[in-house]
Amino acid sequence: MVQQTFRTEKDFLGEKEIPVDAYYGVQTMRATENFPITGYRLHSSLIIAMAMVKKAAALANMEVSRLNPRLGNAIVAAAQEIIDGKWHDQFIVDPIQGGAGTSINMNANEVIANRGLELIGEKKGDYFHLSPNTHVNMSQSTNDAFPTAIHIATLDLLEKLLVTMETMHDAFGQKQKSSMTSSRWGARICRMPFRSVSARSSKRIVACWSAISSGSSNPASTCTK
Repeated sequence: MVQQTFRTEKDFLGEKEIPVDAYYGVQTMRATENFPITGYRLHSSLIIAMAMVKKAAALANMEVSRLNPRLGNAIVAAAQEIIDGKWHDQFIVDPIQGGAGTSINMNANEVIANRGLELIGEKKGDYFHLSPNTHVNMSQSTNDAFPTAIHIATLDLLEKLLVTMETMHDAFGQKQKSSMTSSRWGARICRMPFRSVSARSSKRIVACWSAISSGSSNPASTCTK
């Protein structure tokens, strides 16, 4: 018996073959074909941030009884695996693309959905049981989910930047003390005001999952903090 190397997924444009072991799906594949712009991969901080958004949305939707707990818990578990560093190689869309982040959002939805399907004992691509759109993306819009993830990733990277800036500031101070030839330059640098402000001093991020003019289908109780 020949082992299958592809599975078939379909969308409104038709069918497409997806590598059988891939956690991404048909929307991600179309995005790689439509936007082969830079050849770069998504930053790990953005991948983790997208997973955090999806986890928070699933928790909120379960809390207001919009999402079946069996499916919601699978989404949460799959998202947590991504937060912990797994499956980052399944995020294959180009960071530069049309659609204001729609392809990145769908890449995240599909990876989480397919991993969630495995966790509940179903096959990848069997979206009748757990759908990237209906369940993982429930009560959300790319217009909200993607910018929220950008904010989270930026806060994470700012923490690392502040550590580097503190190290540089200390190094300039040591240079001033050890070198007479650079004392004037070093003194000027060290007199510059430097204040380490935690990027996480404001940890509360609020995202209401709906696009403009679609809020009627999204109750206020699904706003995620």
